[in-house]
Amino acid sequence: SRRCGLAAGRSYSGGGAYPSVSLTCPLPGVPKAVFAAAESRERFETRVTVLENGLRVASQNKFGQFCTVGILVNSGSRHEAKYLSGISHFLEKLAFSSTAKFGSKDEILLTLEKHGGICDCQASRDTIMYAVSADARGLDTVVNLLADVTLQPRLSDEEIEMTRMAIRFELEDLNMRPDPEPLLTEMIHAAAFRDNTVGLNRFCPVENTDKIDRDVLHSYLSSYYTPDRMVLAGVGIEHEHLVECARKYLLGVEPVWGSGQGRAVDRSVAQYTGGIVKVEKDMSDVSLGPTPIPELTHIMIGLESCSFLEDDFIPFAVLNMMMGGGGSFSAGGPGKGMFTRLYLNVLNRHHWMYNATSYHHSYEDTGLLCIHASADPKQVREMVEIITREFILMAGAVGEVELERAKTQLKSMLMMNLESRPVIFEDVGRQVLATNIRKLPHELCALISQVKPTDIKRVVTKMLHKKPAVAALGDLTDLPTYEHIQAALSSKDGRLPRLYRLFR
Repeated sequence: SRRCGLAAGRSYSGGGAYPSVSLTCPLPGVPKAVFAAAESRERFETRVTVLENGLRVASQNKFGQFCTVGILVNSGSRHEAKYLSGISHFLEKLAFSSTAKFGSKDEILLTLEKHGGICDCQASRDTIMYAVSADARGLDTVVNLLADVTLQPRLSDEEIEMTRMAIRFELEDLNMRPDPEPLLTEMIHAAAFRDNTVGLNRFCPVENTDKIDRDVLHSYLSSYYTPDRMVLAGVGIEHEHLVECARKYLLGVEPVWGSGQGRAVDRSVAQYTGGIVKVEKDMSDVSLGPTPIPELTHIMIGLESCSFLEDDFIPFAVLNMMMGGGGSFSAGGPGKGMFTRLYLNVLNRHHWMYNATSYHHSYEDTGLLCIHASADPKQVREMVEIITREFILMAGAVGEVELERAKTQLKSMLMMNLESRPVIFEDVGRQVLATNIRKLPHELCALISQVKPTDIKRVVTKMLHKKPAVAALGDLTDLPTYEHIQAALSSKDGRLPRLYRLFR
C-alpha cells in the first residue's frame, strides 16, 4: 500500500532539499483548511415586497462594495395618446434637476459624489427608469434622492427652457447622424402600429417643444407616477435595508403635483396595423470626416412577433439570434455571428450589401421582428427581394447544428450581460414591473434549451400571416411598392422565380 509521509514517493525538487509529500494527504502540523462553499440559492434569489401604497420593492443580492438602485415607472411614449406627444422625452431630460430638497443638479451630483455615485435616466416606449450607482453604505441618501427626484421635481421655467433647447439639438443631431438606426426604429414602429401605443413617437416632435410646460407635465405625472405603477429595485444591497428606506422616503409622501386624481390611465392594447413609412432623404453627404461615407438607402422590414409574457417569446429570441447579421465591415471573427443566416446567405454572397441585421423588439402586449438592410440606391429592388426571401426561408427547415449554435449563443449573451450590475438592476426592475416576479438566468437558460425546430417553424408560420411593416429612408426611386413586398412575403414556398416576377 502507498504510504503518506516524508519518505513516501520520490523527490520532485531539483536539489532534493524538499522531500515529496503526497497531495492527497494533509500536511503534518498544518490546521485543517476551511473551503468556501456555495450558499443556499434562496439567498441570491430576487426578493419582492409590496408596500401598503402598492409600491413594489425588489432586490437582488450581489457581492461587492457598490450597488445600483433605481425607480422604474410604468410610463412612456405609448401612454401619450391623450397628451401632447413628447412628454416622456421631456421628463428624461429634466431628470435629476432641482427638487424640494436639492437646489440644483450640481447639488445632486455633489451629494452623489460623496458616495462615489453616478446617476442616469432613460425613457423608453413603456418604461421610465431613474437609476443611481453608488457605494452601498450610502443607500439611505440614494433612496432619499431618488424619491425626491421622482415625486418632488421643481420643474422651474429655466429648466424647462433648457430642456427645450436640448431636445431641439438632439432632434437635429438625429437627422444628421450617419447611422440612421434610431430613426429607422421609430419609423418601423410607426408603420407597424400606426397611431397607437408603441407606434407613437418616442421623441418629442419639434412643434410640441414650445407647448409642453409645467402644467402639462404635472397633469401627466399625476396620472402615471403613482406608487402602484412603480418599482424600487436594487442590486448589491440587503433587502430589509432597502424596504426600510422605501418606507421612510416613499410611503405616505405627497407628490409636488398633489394627490388629486389625474386623467384616466391609458390601458390600450397595441393594435398591429402593418404599413409603410417612407422618408425621401439625400444621404450623399453624411460624412463627419475627411473620408466620405457612401450614399446608402436603408430599408427595414418587420412582422409582428409576440409579447415577452407569452411562451413563444423564447423561440422568437432564438430565431432572432439565428438570423443575426451585422455590418459588412465587421464580417466575422470570434463571437461576431459569422455563422448566422444573414451573414451566410446575405453579406457573404452579396458584396454590395453594407448591412443586414435582425432586431427583436418585445413589449407587454406585442412584439416586432425586423431586418435592417443598407445598400446603394441602385440596388434597392434587389436588396428588398433578398430580405423578403430571408423571411420566407425562416419557415423552411432548421438545421440541428444551426439551432444549437443559436441557442448556445443566446445563453452566452444572456449570461455575459448579466455579469454587469446595472444590467441586473434593469432586468430585475423590468421583470417585476411587468410580472411582479423575476425569472432567474438559469430558468431562462432551461427554456432556451427546450426550443425545438418545430417551435421555430410554428412561430414563423404565425408571423408570416401578418401584413409587413416597412420603413424606407434615403433615395427611394427604385423601391418596390408596398403591395409587391406584401405579395412577396405571402409566397410561403419561397421560390425565387416568383420573387423575381414580383420585383421585376
